[in-house]
Amino acid sequence: MDPENRPRVTIHMAASLDGFIARKDGSVDWMETADDFEDGEELGPDFVEEFHRQVDAFVMGSKTYETARGFERQGFGWPYRDKSVYVFTSRPLEKHRTSVECVGGVLRQVLDEVVKPKHRNIWVVGGRELVNECLKSGVADEICVAVLPIAIGEGIPFFGPLPHDVALHLTGVKAYKNGMVELKYEVRRPERGRDVSG
Repeated sequence: MDPENRPRVTIHMAASLDGFIARKDGSVDWMETADDFEDGEELGPDFVEEFHRQVDAFVMGSKTYETARGFERQGFGWPYRDKSVYVFTSRPLEKHRTSVECVGGVLRQVLDEVVKPKHRNIWVVGGRELVNECLKSGVADEICVAVLPIAIGEGIPFFGPLPHDVALHLTGVKAYKNGMVELKYEVRRPERGRDVSG
């Protein structure tokens, strides 16, 4: 397959400046924080539309799915619209949309056999275990992290322990008027035959 046309897997997460994606109890109330950075780009409707044009499918864990469902029940809407959503889970979940599919098993196998044949731009949006498995198994092509202007001191970290370093190449930086900074990294593939375990 042409490398330019092959499916791509992007890890996309929002994190505090000190590297947490949620408080210890799983709450994300701190994400409502905002600053005023005059030189930043506007996070308006055009930004949201462009984001959804880039993404064909979302992959997430069960807790992330339930958090999104909670926001929807509070009146904030379903953030993934009509895009396909694949939820990795080992327990029964309420499937509230036809666009949601519950999956289980080995991440790489599910991506190769279920997700990639149907979608080109696949975004993994949480949680931490799923993100780590993407990096451990080498399925992630890109990491996009939105750093919010707040430090929360403790919580669930963006990354868990990894068996080896994961080298990255910075491909983009954007600052927004609300104080959020978006960092984009390409995941560097280890050279064939090279020991990357340290």
